[in-house]
Amino acid sequence: MYQQTQPFISIIIPVLNDRRQLQLCLEALEKQTYPKYLYEVLVIDNGSDESIEPVVRQFKQAKMLVEPSPGSYTARNKGILQAKGEVLAFTDADCIPHSDWLEKGTAHLLAIPNCGLVGGHIQFSFKNPNRPNAAELYDQFFFLQQEYYLEHEKFAATANVFTYKQVFEQVGLFNSNLKSGGDREWGNRVFAEGYAQSYAADASICHPARDSVKQLQKKVTRVARATYHLNRHRPNFPLLILKFILSDLKPPLRIWFRIGKDNRPNDLKYKLEFMGLLIWMKWVKAGGKFKLLFTDFLPNKSGIKIPSTVNTEISQSAKNG
Repeated sequence: MYQQTQPFISIIIPVLNDRRQLQLCLEALEKQTYPKYLYEVLVIDNGSDESIEPVVRQFKQAKMLVEPSPGSYTARNKGILQAKGEVLAFTDADCIPHSDWLEKGTAHLLAIPNCGLVGGHIQFSFKNPNRPNAAELYDQFFFLQQEYYLEHEKFAATANVFTYKQVFEQVGLFNSNLKSGGDREWGNRVFAEGYAQSYAADASICHPARDSVKQLQKKVTRVARATYHLNRHRPNFPLLILKFILSDLKPPLRIWFRIGKDNRPNDLKYKLEFMGLLIWMKWVKAGGKFKLLFTDFLPNKSGIKIPSTVNTEISQSAKNG
């Protein structure tokens, strides 16, 4: 279906307040090995307190869009609708793509028949590269595991994804009602439509690990909320969520054993700190799901649904060119 060896690419980056990291991201995108006349960078400001325009206008390939409605998936949808590219590449404002990221990711996408999405490798960076703290290790162990996501859960995190605009025309935009898990929900739709999905180890970006318990708690709570809402359609839903909660409350014996054998961290106090954090994060997840389960059965509560305008909007955009 896709014979062109070097298609035009639209890179889509939502941003909220992170000017310093955005600058580094755009600098890395300026140094790509892919021909500069064959890609654009769409930076979608999702309500930053301070204008990001002075950062964006430094780069010829970059264009700033504004999406006032909060939510990274809403911002990405804005970029998709404005994109000129046949190929769409997604990353985040705090990510640093390797210089051959576009070249490798696009080549991988083009090489696979009927490919719906490619998830590239996500490498973590730490404040102290020689001694990541417990929070950074937790982030590295449990989040952004692209190869696992694609093999077992049929999606890839939007920190590093390549796809075709035509795939969005077929399956619809991201669910803008979701604040977390929208990449999972969309990737599952792509898989359900019969598209191939693939992992590209050589299409790599660098992502800073969360370095505080507070940051992790926010992430874990968002993921727990997404897990809850994405499973609401399943039979015996309350029992299923209770099963998830009980699983969260189980001591992480397998992981403790794995960490005990691993040389990261390499001293007992460090290992104990990390193991304690594992327990605390499991309780945070369980508490978040239980709170949602309790409040969801009060009057006037309803589940999240994909907006009916989603497919109409993307199709109309395609017709308008």
